[in-house]
Amino acid sequence: MSQARGDNEARAARRGALLVLLALLAAWGARPALGAEIVVNAAETFLVDKVYHLDARIDYGFSDQALDALHNGVPLVVQLDIEINRLREYVWNETITTLRQRYQLAYEALTGRYVITNLNSGADTYYSSLGMAVDALGDVDNLPLLDAGLLAGGERYNVSLRASLDLEALPVPMRIMGYFSSDWRLASEWRIWPLE
Repeated sequence: MSQARGDNEARAARRGALLVLLALLAAWGARPALGAEIVVNAAETFLVDKVYHLDARIDYGFSDQALDALHNGVPLVVQLDIEINRLREYVWNETITTLRQRYQLAYEALTGRYVITNLNSGADTYYSSLGMAVDALGDVDNLPLLDAGLLAGGERYNVSLRASLDLEALPVPMRIMGYFSSDWRLASEWRIWPLE
């Protein structure tokens, strides 16, 4: 009887220690990382040859942990989530299309260069400094979105854009840490504007 009681007490103690550890991890991850944020500063759409295009300016403020990982061989993947919705008065808006544009930022230790890979097209662009690479990453220029012929005349539409660091692209051990840390959970607010 005392052996079973001792086993139950040991299990309860382990469970309590695990709960305390999880609470500490949650509290640690909840504190905001100083200067680590992603902000969509500007975004607009325009029509060229019957195709809507996107220009945007995004500031990527990566945390020190993310930059340390980058310089130690872990590429960072950012993604742009874009939605085009038809506005309706009495029911929810209708999603016309969603797009996901992904870019990988990597550091080549041998050459000391930074490379941005457009993961949708496979195109690589090289930069000599981190600042230049991050600036280029935040400059979305002339990105095709949607053929205007797919939209009904006389309707109102809006565009929503959000940028985020893709945790799913991290190696598994870092991904698990990322779920608990605000240094890795980086995403902008949705920016919404009329499609014109």
